[in-house]
Amino acid sequence: MTIDSAPASPVVIRVADVSKRFVIRKDKSLKERIVNFGRSNKHKDDFWALRDIGIEIEAGTTVGLLGANGSGKSTLLKVIGGIIQPNTGLVERRGRLAALLELGAGFHPDLTGRENVFLNGSILGLSRKQTEEYFDSIVAFSEIEEFIDTQVKFYSSGMYVRLAFSIAVHVDPDVLLVDEVLAVGDERFQEKCMAKIREFQEEGRTIVLVSHSSAQVAELCSRAVVLAHGKVIFDGDTEGGIAALRGSFG
Repeated sequence: MTIDSAPASPVVIRVADVSKRFVIRKDKSLKERIVNFGRSNKHKDDFWALRDIGIEIEAGTTVGLLGANGSGKSTLLKVIGGIIQPNTGLVERRGRLAALLELGAGFHPDLTGRENVFLNGSILGLSRKQTEEYFDSIVAFSEIEEFIDTQVKFYSSGMYVRLAFSIAVHVDPDVLLVDEVLAVGDERFQEKCMAKIREFQEEGRTIVLVSHSSAQVAELCSRAVVLAHGKVIFDGDTEGGIAALRGSFG
C-alpha cells in the first residue's frame, strides 16, 4: 500500500499496529515430522517477532533500528521493505524504495552478476533502458568488473555486498533500507559505502539502518528506535537510544 502522494505530510513510511508471527516446529527430525503430520498444534509454537509496532519515519531522516539478537529489528526492516507481510497491521510507503538486506537477497545464484543487475533493476521498477544507463556506474562502484559475467554463486561474501550495495544506491531510491551486511566488506569499501550514505543524507533521502555498532548509529542517525522482544522500548534521539539499548542487556 502506498501513502497518498498529495498530502503535505513529510512521512514516507508509516507502520501502524504491525505484528508478525512465525510458527516454530518442535519436531527435531524428518521422522518426527512425518509421525506428527496432521496432528494437533502441540508440536508447534507461535513466535511473535513483532508486537503492535507503530512508528512513522519522515523524509530526509536517518533512523537506526537497534536491539539485541532476536529483538525483531531485521524483521521490522523486512516488513517495511515489503519482503515479508505482517500478520496484523498496516505498512504505508511513499517513493522508490531500495533494500540492502541479508547477504545475497534478491540475487539468483545461477545468473551472472550482469544478469542480476538487470533482474534487480526490474524488481525495483526500472526499465531495461534505465538499467543500461546505470550499468557502467554500478559495475565501477562495485569494483568487480572482471567477475561481472560470472555466476554469483561463485562470488565471495564481499563481492555479494559490493554488487548489492552498488545496485541499491544507483537506482535513485527515495528510501534506502540497510541491514548489518555492510560489516562484511573490507574496510576501504565500508568507508566508500559510508561516504555514499552521507551523500544520500545531504541529498535529503531517507535511510533506515540496522546496526550492532553504537558508534555507527551515533555517527549517522538522527533518531534511534530500540526493540526488545518484538516491541519498541525507545524511540527518540540516538544518545538516549544507545543508553536504552545498553539497559536492555541487563
